[in-house]
Amino acid sequence: MHNADGVLSDQVIRLTGYQTSKKFPAVLRRVTYYAADKNKTFVYLTNNMEIPATQVALLYKYRWRVELFFKWIKQHLKIKSFWGTTETAVRIQIYSAITAYCMVAIVEHDLKLHRSTYEVLRILSASLLDKAPIKELFTKEPE
Repeated sequence: MHNADGVLSDQVIRLTGYQTSKKFPAVLRRVTYYAADKNKTFVYLTNNMEIPATQVALLYKYRWRVELFFKWIKQHLKIKSFWGTTETAVRIQIYSAITAYCMVAIVEHDLKLHRSTYEVLRILSASLLDKAPIKELFTKEPE
């Protein structure tokens, strides 16, 4: 049975394995949380003893969303690494990549190309200096 807030347990633990206890001898907090929307139970380990257990689960949920966002960026925007390290530099690179992605998706949609956004981007990239109308780039036979 679970609480209305989803917290099944909130425990202070110590790692007891030979290697793990050497690497992390301090106490940890183990929060077991039931996510009703997913019908799944999650176990979170943290060294934060101050915040409520529901907050621990919420922070991990948000962290997972960030991880999924960066996975999407790598897969769809083809960003392998960031050119700058400041927040502004990263934002500019992400916004630029999202803008380019959206423009390519619009071209694919408006021209009814029935190709993946990746394929459209690849063809456009290879044809940057081509003076042919854009529609012709997708009707040409490969040379």
